[in-house]
Amino acid sequence: MRDSTIARNYAEALLALARKSDDLAGWGRMIDEVASAIERDDRLRHFLEAPQISADQKNAVLQKAYEDRAPRLFLRYLQRLVKNRRQMLIPTIATEYRDLVDEVEGRLHAEVTLAKAPDDEERATIARQLTHAFGKPVVPQVRVNPNILGGIIVRVGDRVMDGSIRKRFSVLRGLMLARAGK
Repeated sequence: MRDSTIARNYAEALLALARKSDDLAGWGRMIDEVASAIERDDRLRHFLEAPQISADQKNAVLQKAYEDRAPRLFLRYLQRLVKNRRQMLIPTIATEYRDLVDEVEGRLHAEVTLAKAPDDEERATIARQLTHAFGKPVVPQVRVNPNILGGIIVRVGDRVMDGSIRKRFSVLRGLMLARAGK
């Protein structure tokens, strides 16, 4: 089974636990915090990856680190990941969990490509217009690519809307070549 499929299954289990606790956002922050720690702290990552350190030793460290900071059920979830040797999937599980929460709450994510970085007002306008266009709350994830020259490219799932100047020039070029050939 692929890691993303495995991570999705664990994220679904985490979502069920978060629903049981009636705190989707809180559990999301907790798994994001753990994922972030793994990604930025080399010592923690090497500790969790080390095959010579037993799952029980790793779980004892998790117990000390999180017993006062996280609900018991969340700690047991992390310990189960370690026991099943899936602790290195935590960053992927966190991403999958956010996606599941977005589905539950009816939010869409849009990959928005612009030629230059937008200010806060432009970002809010983009989010508002996309929310209106899709009829659901849209969270834009902005990328900057000066090669598009201007305009905007929006990708939501498999759907792509290309309003870049580069695309317009390409279409215009095609039209001009087609007419020149007549």
